[in-house]
This record gives sequence, C-alpha cells and structure tokens, in this order.
Amino acid sequence: MEDQNKNLILAIALSAIVMLSWSYFFPAEPVVTDPNAVEVTEAVDLTGTGTVAAESGQVAPAAEVAAAPVEEAPRIDIQTARVSGSLSLRGGRIDDLRLNDYRETQAEESEVVTLLSPDGSDAPYYAQHGWRPLQGGSLAPENVPGPATVWGLENGEVLTPETPVTLIWDNGVGQVFRRTISVDEDYMFTIRQSVTNNGEAAATLAPYGLIARHGEPQNLKGFFILHEGAIRNADGILTETDYDDITSLDHIAAEGSRAEVTQVESDGWIGFTDHYWMTTLIPGEGQSFAAKERYIDGREIYIAETLLPTVSVAAGSEAVIETRLFAGAKEWETIRNYQKDEGVTDFLESIDWGWFSFFTKPIFWLLHTLNGMIGNMGWAIIALTIVIKAIVLPLAYKSYVSMARMKEIQPEMEKLKERCGDDRQKMQQEMMKLYKEKKVNPAAGCLPILVQIPIFFSLYKVIFVTLELRHAAWIGWIRDLSAPDPSSIFNFFGIFPWAAPTPESLFALVFIGVMPIALGISMWLQQKLNPAPTDPTQQMIFAWMPWVFMFMLGGFASGLVLYWIANNTITFIQQYAIMRSHGHKPDIFGNIRSGFKKREKNG
Repeated sequence: MEDQNKNLILAIALSAIVMLSWSYFFPAEPVVTDPNAVEVTEAVDLTGTGTVAAESGQVAPAAEVAAAPVEEAPRIDIQTARVSGSLSLRGGRIDDLRLNDYRETQAEESEVVTLLSPDGSDAPYYAQHGWRPLQGGSLAPENVPGPATVWGLENGEVLTPETPVTLIWDNGVGQVFRRTISVDEDYMFTIRQSVTNNGEAAATLAPYGLIARHGEPQNLKGFFILHEGAIRNADGILTETDYDDITSLDHIAAEGSRAEVTQVESDGWIGFTDHYWMTTLIPGEGQSFAAKERYIDGREIYIAETLLPTVSVAAGSEAVIETRLFAGAKEWETIRNYQKDEGVTDFLESIDWGWFSFFTKPIFWLLHTLNGMIGNMGWAIIALTIVIKAIVLPLAYKSYVSMARMKEIQPEMEKLKERCGDDRQKMQQEMMKLYKEKKVNPAAGCLPILVQIPIFFSLYKVIFVTLELRHAAWIGWIRDLSAPDPSSIFNFFGIFPWAAPTPESLFALVFIGVMPIALGISMWLQQKLNPAPTDPTQQMIFAWMPWVFMFMLGGFASGLVLYWIANNTITFIQQYAIMRSHGHKPDIFGNIRSGFKKREKNG
C-alpha cells in the first residue's frame, strides 16, 4: 500500500513539476558579441562538389540585403481571398503580405495578421530572389540585378491566382532578366527566373533566394516547448535553429556574417517559423542546393537562403530556374496538401510536433477529424477524451477493479494499523499477506496515471502549438481554447464591474475562473473513490492535491483544462460503475460526512 502511494505521489509530483515549468516563459539570454572575435572567410559551393576553387570561379559577394531606399519604388498589388499586400519593383521583393483569415486578437477592431513588412518599417521581413555573377566571369556585379535594382513591369497589373506578373530588367550589355511571379489560392508563390543572353560570350550565374528578418520577432513567445527561428529540411533531416543560436554560429561567411551552410542533394527547404506562421524557400523537386542560415553582425539581420548550382548561359540562349516560396499560416490541412499533392518533402514537419511526435501527430489527427465532424473544437476535445478513455479502458479496468478491492479491504487495513501500532515491519508483512489473500495488486492503481501523463503532455503540445486551436470557441465565455479561462472569482465571474486580472498578472494564478474550479471539484470527487492512504502525511498530501492542481492549472489553456475535466468525469463514472459491479457501493457524501465528524471529534 505504501509503495502504491509513493508511486502515485512521485508520478503526480513529476507531472506537476513539468506542467509548472511549461506554464511560464523562458526568455532567451541576451547574446553578447565579442568585438575582437576573429572572422573566418568561407566560399560557398554552389555546385555541390566542395569549396569553390579559384580556377572554377567564386560567386561574387552580393549586397543581397540593401539599406532602406531613399525613394519609394512602384508596387504591384497582391490580391487573393487569403492574402493581400504588394511586392516592390525595387529588387522585386515580396515584402508586404497580410493573412486575411486571421486577426491579431479576437477584438472586432483588431487588424489582420501582418506576415511580411518592407525594409524601413518597424519590423522588416521579406523574401528576395535573384542571380549572383561569378568572380572573373563575363558579367560584372553591376550588370546583374541587385536588391536596389528597379524592375520594369512587362505583364500583369495585379498579382492574383489567375493573373501572374512578369518583371523585366535589361542590363544594356546583352542580357535580359525576367521574373514571373504567380500565387495559388492559399499561401504558395512560384518564382520563375530567366536570363536571355543576347551577348557574344557565355554568362555564368548562380540563382538564389533569401528571406531576411531584421531583428527577432516582436511577439516572440520564448517557450522552450515551441521552436521559433530558422527551420530547414535537408534530404529528410529536419533541423531547428533558435535565433540566439544563429547569432552564435562559429563560421563567418565571405560577406562578413555568421553563417552555417548545409548541402542538400535533392529535396529540401529552409525558412523561418513563428508560433502560427511561416515563410519558407522551396527549390524544385530533385534540385540540389546549399541551405544557408546566417546573421549579419551590427545590423541584426537573420537570413535564410538557398544557393542553387551555377548556370552557364551560352550566347543566344536562355536559362530558366523555378522555385517556390511559402508565406502563410501553418494550417495542418494546407501544409499536408503541399506535401502530398505538390511534392514538398516532409513539409508537415514544419509544425513543431516535439520529441513525442508519435503521440502528438495521431492525437491531433483525431482531434482535427472529430472537429470536422462536430464543428466545434471544445466538443471535439470532449469526444477525443471519450475515444482515448475507451482505448485505454481494458488497462484501466484492471486498475479500477484493484481499487475497488482495495476500498473493500480498507476496514481490515485500519484494524491492522491498530493491531501493529508503530511496528512498521510487522505492518508491512501483514499488509502483503492481506493483499495475497484478497488477490489485490496495489501497484495497479498507478497504471491510469502513468498512461495519462504522456497523453496529457501530447495534448498540451497539440493545444499550444497547432493553429487550429487558436481563437477556437467552445461555449459561452470560452471564446479561445488556446487561452486560459477568462472568467475570474475576482469579479465574481462578471457580476461586478471591475476587470479580471490579465493572464500575464500573478493575480491570475489566484483569482481563477470557472473551469479551473470545475477541475478541482472533478479531481476531488474522483479521489473519493480511491482507497485512502494509511499514512497521515500522505493523506494530507492527497487531500490538498485537487486544490493545488486547481490553482496550478488555472493559467493553462482552457482546452487542456477542458480535457482534464472530461477525463476526470469519465474516470469517475467508469470507476464508480466498476466498483458497483463488484459489489462495492461507494458512499461519497457519506465519506464526506464521516470526515467532518472525525475532524470534530479530533478537534
């Protein structure tokens, strides 16, 4: 019996420690750059054969990230049902993009989410494509369009899914550059770059694409269970790099920035991921390239880049390269379609499933499927709980039967305690003998808790990470299942006119809402069906546990609290029914009355 209670306390304590850790922000430590650090120069291999040798030519360092232009360049509007914004003819950048389906908050006056912003704004974040000439080649850097080049518009007036636009730039010495940009119904842009060589000599160039982010995101969450930063997939290998890790990279690239380069043989992608949004460069299927993450010292610019193999354009011929850019919301179904139907390798891995993806992926799939059938994410969570409880019922059944038997022998346990007194060894021997006679396994009571811990953690991850839970309503005042319960006993659940403490306030941990209180009550009721520990200290710990969890989980996402309430309620019903089927009739309120009488007698 004592071993069982120790295991229970240990399991609950461990889960409590982890949940408390997950409920707080873990801000990254500021990175201090050593001004005396030695810079190491590297050349990037665009052919996939190693460092570019001098005789084969090196890619000329290009000022891919230009300072904010003095004059505003013309813009081309982007208009689809799901995104809106514009692209600049200066550099041909896609640098102004808003997600029409999502708002910053649930307030009616809230603005839609802004994903990309131009250089010169408060938080520049943009995508850029182009060509780099080789050092010593026939084309000088000024004869290749750069980030400050103002392109002309050859075709199209507004970028829509039906009307792509084509930009054109003639260098005046024989080469004509074109860039055709198209967009689908969701979040995928296709960039088709071409070079027509009307000169007398071959032109050797290297196509590239990059995403530049000036400074860290303003709304960086900083949770250790959520990755925010650079993300890349290289031949099926996923790598996530936090912003502070990018600034501390050991390598220094030729252009004087900290960098890390990964050669990709055939398929992959690279970009930046936020909590719910992502911007990713995707070369063509089977395309080899160098995936590069770098940080420009002094300007605090993070860059994710794709460097494709060099292309030699003979005189009188044309070279074409086509790549894609994903810029949008991390919707599971949309990303899955790009992976299954459009060949973006392992694109679903861009959602942060965590180390226990073998749990989180099927749990989310089931939750998503149930939500599609029911049409309400709150009820889908309850349905998910029912399905999970049904799956683990065979295992839980043995545990509940054991608990019922433990409850039945409780009077004999009390007699043993009185007979053995302080002789703990004799007490232990008599208990083991009693367990054997009654065919009771005290360790079986730990099984439901041990099973629930990984499920709870996986569901916590799903609710916190996936976009589908963001601003998802349930009933009444629960309008966002990814946020804590907004009600509060501080204003008596809205009766009084003053506002409840905000989730960021420490008072929010004390002035909890309706759902955390319901959680505490459901845990307390479930506990009444379990055999009471014989040790007074353990009894006290178990008596306080529901109310400790009530306050501890008060700041968690209401979707997670809803799952816990549903789980406790179903467990109570199952356990009560199994106890009744084995001849034991739990008298919960009778136990409560006897507990009060016992306290009065002792007091």
